[in-house]
Amino acid sequence: MHKAFISGIGHYLPKRIMTNDDLSKIMDTSNEWIVQRTGIRTRHIAAENQKTSDLAVAASQEALKHAGIEASDLDLVVLATAPPDHPFPSTATAVQSSLGMTRGAAFDVQAVCSGFVYAINVADNFIRLNQADNVLVIGAETFSC
Repeated sequence: MHKAFISGIGHYLPKRIMTNDDLSKIMDTSNEWIVQRTGIRTRHIAAENQKTSDLAVAASQEALKHAGIEASDLDLVVLATAPPDHPFPSTATAVQSSLGMTRGAAFDVQAVCSGFVYAINVADNFIRLNQADNVLVIGAETFSC
């Protein structure tokens, strides 16, 4: 039986930063209230023109580089997201195209907070069943207020 393992990781955070004070200007909240309950002081927010796929592509490029493989080596892209770029086609296919992946499959897993856990399990099953050798699993979100 084939075994899955993580060979590379990548990340990307949007440049725009929103503080709790910024948030309190548009919502009924305060820095103290948020920090006391969550510990969060700032968050990265996607720019107006940034899509979920843009964040996913940037993180994927870093992960592929870290793993020492090319997009052409991939058999599958599994993207965990709740806000896709569009309902159809899947955001994963936009990532697949942007990376230059010319074979294999790509699909989204939309399970909100647990999506990445499901995506990892889906990838593991594809590998264990010898249906894929190289799977790119991505978690990308553009939720903002």
